[in-house]
Amino acid sequence: MRTALLLIDIQKDYFPGGKFPLVNPEEAAQKAYMLLQCFREHGGHHIHIQHISLKPDAAFFVKGDSGSDIHDFVAHFEGEPIVYKHYPNAFRGTNLLEMLKAWAVERVVICGMMTHMCVDATVRAAADLGFQVVVAEDACATRDLTYGETVIPADLVHKSFLAAFKAYGRVMKAEEVLALLAGEQVK
Repeated sequence: MRTALLLIDIQKDYFPGGKFPLVNPEEAAQKAYMLLQCFREHGGHHIHIQHISLKPDAAFFVKGDSGSDIHDFVAHFEGEPIVYKHYPNAFRGTNLLEMLKAWAVERVVICGMMTHMCVDATVRAAADLGFQVVVAEDACATRDLTYGETVIPADLVHKSFLAAFKAYGRVMKAEEVLALLAGEQVK
């Protein structure tokens, strides 16, 4: 089955020292790197997705600021496809769908940042567009959220969204995704 890896918003602002750090982004990025290396080594389609804010008062992902750069853990190599997006859904206002159709992709493996926002929006859109979806749960990261006076820890935010993703596709650890792909020819 033709499969593509989508690396969503693994950008410097989400890491320690960045303008909008998440909880444990390093661990998630290391798992994403494992997936990326598999696709690179086997000639599989993979796309870096980079969020650039269009808001003039944006607090992070500012165009031209180093915080919006793809993190070194999953460095974008020259010649690799990159999609620049301005909304949480990586399909909205981009050429992502056209790229996947041109490659005859049937399944997407999704990893990246933030589980509750851009990963969520892209997972749902991919499923709605007819792709089989696999989410690499440990290759995603998020942050604490608040609702009124309640603080919801990142771990619970992450797990809640992973539970919901099961309605849209498979949720697996990165090693399980690699094992699945090992039994197939990555295209």
